[in-house]
Amino acid sequence: MLRRLALIAASAALFAGTPVVFASDLRVGLASEPTAMDPHFHNLSPNNSLLGHIFQSLVGQDEQQRLVPELAESWRAVDNTTWEFKLRKNVKWHDGSPFTADDVLATFARAPNVPGSPSSFAIYVKGKTLVKIDDHTVHIKTPEAYPLMPNDISTIYIISKKYGESGKTADYNSGKAAIGTGPYKFAQYTPGDRIVLERNTAYWGKKPEWDKVIFRPIKAGPSRVAALLAGDVDMIEAVPSVDLARLKKDPKVSVNQTTSNRVIYLHLDHWRDDSPFVKAKDGGPIKNPLRDLRVRQALSKLIDRDSIVSHVMEDDAIKAGQLLPEGFFGVSDKLKPVAFDPSGAKKLLEAAGVGGGFQLTIHGPNDRYPNDAKIAEAVGQMLTRGGIDTKVATMTRSVFFRDATTGGADKTPKFSFILVGWGSGTGEASSPLKSLLMSYDREKGYGGANRGRYSNAEVDKLTIEALSTVDDTRRAALLAKATEIAINDVGIIPLHYQINTWATRKGLKYTARADEYTQAMDAHAGN
Repeated sequence: MLRRLALIAASAALFAGTPVVFASDLRVGLASEPTAMDPHFHNLSPNNSLLGHIFQSLVGQDEQQRLVPELAESWRAVDNTTWEFKLRKNVKWHDGSPFTADDVLATFARAPNVPGSPSSFAIYVKGKTLVKIDDHTVHIKTPEAYPLMPNDISTIYIISKKYGESGKTADYNSGKAAIGTGPYKFAQYTPGDRIVLERNTAYWGKKPEWDKVIFRPIKAGPSRVAALLAGDVDMIEAVPSVDLARLKKDPKVSVNQTTSNRVIYLHLDHWRDDSPFVKAKDGGPIKNPLRDLRVRQALSKLIDRDSIVSHVMEDDAIKAGQLLPEGFFGVSDKLKPVAFDPSGAKKLLEAAGVGGGFQLTIHGPNDRYPNDAKIAEAVGQMLTRGGIDTKVATMTRSVFFRDATTGGADKTPKFSFILVGWGSGTGEASSPLKSLLMSYDREKGYGGANRGRYSNAEVDKLTIEALSTVDDTRRAALLAKATEIAINDVGIIPLHYQINTWATRKGLKYTARADEYTQAMDAHAGN
C-alpha cells in the first residue's frame, strides 16, 4: 500500500499544474488486452471491445445494449422463420472495396469454426441459414420462430470475404486480414505493449474524433492510475476499487460508472465422478462431492458475499443471486443472493456424508476481472474456514481460459472448481443460459462456456422454448423460470455483479457502458 501511495503521489506531483492539452491522439490504459485481432477467435469482452473499432456488426448496441442499426440499415421478420436484413449501400472496406451480402455469408460460415477458439461464437450462429437475395439483402432462416435474431446478430462482427474468409488468426494479428468497415483501421498489434488504430477517413458513419488511438495494456491497477495522473494516458478502464473514492474527489479527474451486465461466478464439476482437483480430507481419492446438490448448496452458503463486496471490491460491486442484475430482460424476481450461513452449510455437508470436509482447488485468472485473484483467495479462505480445505491457483487469462475449456483429457475442461465471469453479449438472459447452463452440445452450439458440464433437461427445454417464443412477456417468463431452476440447482454459484468504471483526464468525457467495452467512439474532448 505504501508503494502504491508513493507511486500515485509522485505521478500526481508531475501532473499538478500541467495544462491539459489534447493532441489528436487518444491514449487508453487497458486492464486486460485482447487475446487476438481475429474477431471470431475468442468471445471475450476485451477482444470484442477493441475489435469493435475495426469491425462492425449488422446490428449494433448502444451504451445500454439497446439495438441500433449498423451495417444493416433495417431488419424485419418476413415470416415466423425468416428475418430480412437490408444492408447499407454506401459502406466500403478499409481497402476501398464495397461491402455486400457476400461478406455476410462468408462471416457466418467462418465464425463458428475458428481453430483453437477458447470460447466460440457458435451459440449465435448455429441453426441459422443465410440466403443472399441481392447484394444488399440477406435473409436468415431458422427451423422455428426466433425472436432474438437481431440480438444474436449484434454479437457477430462482419469480415471481408476477400481478406478474412480464409484468413487464419495469425493473419488477423499481423494485420493482413484485419480489414474492416469500422471507424478505425488496424495499424499495429504488439502483444503486451500496444495496439494502435488509425482514423478511417472514408468511414460511412459519423467521422471518428481521433486521428490515432493507442491502447496500452497496463495490468496492474496502481500502474493504470499512476499512468493517468502522470499524463501518460488520457483514460483508463477498470479503475481499482481502492482508488475510486480518492479519484472521485480529484478535480483533475473525471470518473464515469454504470452497472455491468457481468456476473462473477463459480463453476463446479458436475459430470465427473473422479474430479481431478477434488480429494478426500487425507488427500486420497473421493467420489466427486460437487455432484451432490447439498454440497453445492453448502459451498454457496459458506461464501460471505457482503464481505467480498465491501472488503475485496471496496463496495464497487453488487452481490448477485442470478445471471443478470435487476433491469435486464429475463431476470427472475424470485431469486436473491444466498445468505452467509456456516451452520446451515455444516448441516448440509453432514447430510451429504462429507461432514468432515474434503480438499478442493479453486482455479481462476489473475489478470481478467477486477480483483479476480483476491476474490479467489477470499473464497478459498471462506471455504477452508467451513471445513473444505481449499487451495487457490491463479494464472494469466490466456492459460486459464485454454485449460478451463480444453486442457483436460480429450480436450475436456481441466479444472474442478473455477472463478470466472460472464457478460451478456445480447443484453438479456438467454446469452448466459445458452452459454453457461445449457447442456454442452458442440453441434448445436449450446454450452460453449459450460466448463462445469452442468446438464438439466428442464433448463434446456425452457431455454429452447424461450428462444422460439415471439411474445416478449411469455419469453421473459420462460427465461426467468429456466434461470430459477438452474440457480436453485446450483448449476453455478453467483458472487457479484461488477460496476464498470472509467477515469479520464480533465477535458475528456467518457460514456460508461453496461457491456464494459472501452471504445474511442464514446470518448469526447470537452468538459
